[in-house]
Amino acid sequence: MSREVLLLVDALAREKNVDKEIVFGALEHALAQATKKRYEGEVDIRVSIDRDTGEFESYRRWRVVPDEAGLQQPDQEVLHFEAREQIPDIEIDDFIEEPIESVDFGRRFAQDTKQVVLQRIRDAEREQILADFLARGDTLVTGTIKRMERGDAIVESGKIEARLPRDQMIPKENLRIGDRVRAYILRVDRNARGPQVILSRTAPDFIMKLFELEVPEIEQGSLQIKSAARDPGVRAKIAVYTSDKRIDPIGTCVGMRGSRVQAVTGELGGERVDIVLWSEDPAQFVIGALAPANVSSIVVDEEKHAMDVVVDEENLAIAIGRGGQNVRLASELTGWQINIMTAEESADKAAAEKAAIRSLFMDKLDVDEEVADILVDEGFTSLEEIAYVPITEMLDIEAFDEDTVNELRNRARDALVTEAIASEEGLEGMEEALINLEGMDRTTAGKLGLSGIKTVKAFSELAYDEFGAILALPTERARELIENEFKDVTDDEMKLIDAKYDDHAKALQAKAWELAEAQ
Repeated sequence: MSREVLLLVDALAREKNVDKEIVFGALEHALAQATKKRYEGEVDIRVSIDRDTGEFESYRRWRVVPDEAGLQQPDQEVLHFEAREQIPDIEIDDFIEEPIESVDFGRRFAQDTKQVVLQRIRDAEREQILADFLARGDTLVTGTIKRMERGDAIVESGKIEARLPRDQMIPKENLRIGDRVRAYILRVDRNARGPQVILSRTAPDFIMKLFELEVPEIEQGSLQIKSAARDPGVRAKIAVYTSDKRIDPIGTCVGMRGSRVQAVTGELGGERVDIVLWSEDPAQFVIGALAPANVSSIVVDEEKHAMDVVVDEENLAIAIGRGGQNVRLASELTGWQINIMTAEESADKAAAEKAAIRSLFMDKLDVDEEVADILVDEGFTSLEEIAYVPITEMLDIEAFDEDTVNELRNRARDALVTEAIASEEGLEGMEEALINLEGMDRTTAGKLGLSGIKTVKAFSELAYDEFGAILALPTERARELIENEFKDVTDDEMKLIDAKYDDHAKALQAKAWELAEAQ
């Protein structure tokens, strides 16, 4: 029997031109599968073949799991406390093994299991080819389209077959069998039954790698591509940077008479490429990314990671681009949310925000409009700032004396404490899912709770103006407006509500809609 094992291993190793160790592993697997058929249930069998003699032994084994986890697979697991009764120093995830009778190994068994062994050998060969391919560290593949499968192209590159899915092809490009194609390695799917290397011609990384091929300064490290954004086949933006003052980063990427950028554009089916100078200053980076539009002014909101970009009427269409393409690509390139607006829209937004802050100070600090306007004009935007900024900053305000400053700070602190207490009251009886909703903070959750919104479903059903009122107005007034269907809402209140229902509020409700549907 042992001689037959060695003869089979030797024959298969020579026939398939693979290492004997691969054949031994495949045969051990086949023997284990045959042994499992003797048992009911999903038992775990291990077979060990002596590489010198061909003798083999079989074991049934159980993996040690934590006591508190319980047995999820009783045929393959044992609790830790039970395992320690047999082996005192055994650890979690170790195995307890029990010798069992091995199957008979004869010519019939060898014939029956040959296909199983051959399949394991093919899998091992495939894994080795893939490992060798990945070890080269290539991120681009150049190959020939061997066949089409349901719209996907199967690309042959050396010994590797890779899949280029239909949705990763540049729109309107017509790839055919026999065409030479270049693509970026998007990912490796080791669980796929067919080609495991997945390619893309639409990924932003693809255009970055193409420029690396065309621009030697990138490979040399004197020039960097910081980011890229694409509307595949139509338009792209790349951000370039160099610390070497002797190099013009944009001109270097364009090349003599546009040769370098044209080579990339040709590979991408005529895709127009904007080359943007990267800057450490986010505002300057965004201004460059919006080219060719001229920016009049820009307001940065670090907390929301957003920018309000003001352009004149002549530049509005250019800044936005056809179908919003220019501003969308600029947002993807910079990583900032960009809001394009005219000077008039910017002024209206600033006025609404100022009105909201003024209303907050008048309500929470119990001051008149004049005092609230002084605070707003001095740059204060929240109760926290008034309560906790260094007192010297407030004493510098000419309109306030020391007593007024101290009184305002005390009132701000009292208001914050009151808000915190009310917020905690609003959280009582609220669904944990709503409190823990992505992007939700306890203050907002507390305001929702005080207004009677305690579940994800109820929150998802709020109209935008109802949520805006809860965010912008005192709780009693917000609840009153909601109950009376906003019949007596004032223009000023509506401006506050619109100003508060911002992108963050929209995102919160979008998450609530998703969660409510899932529930």
